[in-house]
Amino acid sequence: MPVLEKGDTQIWRRRTQGQALTHWAAWLIGTAVFVYCWQQISEATTWFFVWDAPRIAGDIWTRATPPRWEYIAQLGRPIWDTLNIATLGTLMALVMAVPVAFLAARNTTPSKLFIRPVALLIIVSTRSINSLIWALLLIAIIGPGVFAGVIAIAIRSIGFCAKLLYEAIEEIDHAQVEAITATGASRWQVMAYGIVPQILPAFAGIAVFRWDINIRESTVLGLVGAGGIGLQLQSSLNVLAWPQVSLILLVILAFVVLSEWVSAKVRGAII
Repeated sequence: MPVLEKGDTQIWRRRTQGQALTHWAAWLIGTAVFVYCWQQISEATTWFFVWDAPRIAGDIWTRATPPRWEYIAQLGRPIWDTLNIATLGTLMALVMAVPVAFLAARNTTPSKLFIRPVALLIIVSTRSINSLIWALLLIAIIGPGVFAGVIAIAIRSIGFCAKLLYEAIEEIDHAQVEAITATGASRWQVMAYGIVPQILPAFAGIAVFRWDINIRESTVLGLVGAGGIGLQLQSSLNVLAWPQVSLILLVILAFVVLSEWVSAKVRGAII
């Protein structure tokens, strides 16, 4: 901390005068931006509905309890569709993400100037758009249904899997690669015996982790017509069948908790 002298007394300060002024200026600007944003939000908000929200929530809670337990017999197929959307979408994403990851990694890409930027563009573009938006676009192209949900999950997952995988590729132990290269092995042999064995644990962990995320994302794709249990939820909401809605929400919660438990067990066994 800087020291300022005043006569024979030393005064310790956390910041110099310039640093203190900069600090307070940053706080002032941040507060001004927050106040401006809050004002814009307030002008676009109907506060009557906000203050009335507790009463509406209580009314919906009264209508939704108890859940309509006999309706659970009709949720078996939607849950199965949701599981298939998440699983097949994850598998398709992994198949496409592996080559993209190798093209994006600095130590495996054929060209850092041309091919790597294209691979990074694929990673960024697929990660930046939410699966619901992908589902809306695909429904307009190929029609509603489970297939649109599978493709939406797959496209959304490519960037996530490829990014984590290419980072794992760049962090490998290069001594093993150099040792295999010194034996006269070809580029593909170096990749198969020097790189792939090192990234297999990371690949398995990424696959299970993304599948767990896709389970949660696939439960809501039905809200836009992409199949799964979200479609049942949307249908129940449309007719204001609140006991069915509460049951579906409980089933979704149990389904996600179960998938989280399975994912944690598998990742623990792998890692």
